Amino acid sequence: MELLTYLALMGLKSIAVLGFLLFAASYLVLGERKLLARFQVRYGPNRAGPWGLLQPIADMIKLLAKEDIVPQGADRKLFLLAPALVATTALLSFGAVPWGPELVLGGRKIEGAVADVQVGLLYIFAMSSLSVYGIALGGWASNSKYSLLGAVRGAAQMISYEISLGLSLAPIVMLSGSFSLREIVEAQEKVPFGLIQPVSLFLFLTSALAEIKRIPFDLPEAENELVAGYHTEYSGMRFGLFFLGEYVNIIVLGGVVANMFLGGWKGPLLPPLLWFVIKVLAVAFFLIWVRATLPRLRYDQLMHLGWKLLLPLSVLNVILTGAVLAAWPKS
Repeated sequence: MELLTYLALMGLKSIAVLGFLLFAASYLVLGERKLLARFQVRYGPNRAGPWGLLQPIADMIKLLAKEDIVPQGADRKLFLLAPALVATTALLSFGAVPWGPELVLGGRKIEGAVADVQVGLLYIFAMSSLSVYGIALGGWASNSKYSLLGAVRGAAQMISYEISLGLSLAPIVMLSGSFSLREIVEAQEKVPFGLIQPVSLFLFLTSALAEIKRIPFDLPEAENELVAGYHTEYSGMRFGLFFLGEYVNIIVLGGVVANMFLGGWKGPLLPPLLWFVIKVLAVAFFLIWVRATLPRLRYDQLMHLGWKLLLPLSVLNVILTGAVLAAWPKS
C-alpha cells in the first residue's frame, strides 16, 4: 500500500510538472515575441484572442495541421526519432530541479521536485549532453547539406562549451560540498552564490547560451547561411518538438541559475514557489534581452571565445576558489 501511494504521488507530480512545462514553454514563446517587438519598437502578436493571448494555441493548431514530410533519401527512422529525443531530454532535465522546500502533509514528506536526486547536477549535465544527439541525428538523417552542416556545428559547439560549462559550476560545488541542488540552495541561507562567485555566474550563463544554441550562439541554425540548419527539412509538429525543446531548456536553465546562484526558492515575504518562478522569469527575460541586443558571432569567433577565453578563465576560477578554501577553510 505504501508503494502504491508513493507511485501515485510521483505520477500525479510528474503529470502536473509536465503540464506546467508545456504551458510555460508555449507562453514563453509568446512572451519572447512580445518583448522582442517592444525592444524593436513594433507590435507583437495581437490578433489571436485578447492582447494575442491565444496565439500559442493558434500556433499549436497550425503545427498539428501541417503535413509531416520526410525528404526523399532520408533515414526515416532516425529522422522521425531526432525531434522526440531533443524534447524528451529537455523535459527530463527539469525532473531534478527543485522548486521549493520539502512539505509535510499528513505525516508524509512531499519533495519540492519530481525527484530529489543526490547527484542532480550531474543528472542535468547528462541530459543536456544527450540532447545533442537529437540535433546530430536530425541533421545527418535529413539528407540535406544544410542540415548536415548545422548538425556538425551543433556537435562542435557542444564539445567546445561543455567543458567550460562544467568547470563554471565546480566552484559552487566546492563551496556547498554537494552535487544536490537542494543542498546547494540550503548552503545559500545567508548569501547567494551569485554574489560570492560572479565570475562563475558569467561563465555559466555564457556557456549555457552556447549549449542551448541561443543568439549570439545560434550557429547551428544561422538562417542567413544554412536556411534553418539542422531542422531545415522538418515540418509540422516535428519542427514544433525542436522548438519545444529549446524553450523548455530556457526554463531548465532558469531553474539551474536560480538554484545555483540566486538562492533558489529563498526570499522574504513571498511564498517559496513564487520566489522560484520570479527568478526563473528573470533569467528568461535576460536571455530574451541578449537576443534582442547582440549580433550572431562568426564561427571562428565562437571557437575563439570558447577555447581561448572561457576555458582558461574557468580553470583559473577553480584554482583560485580552491586556494581560498584551502587558506580559509569553512568552520
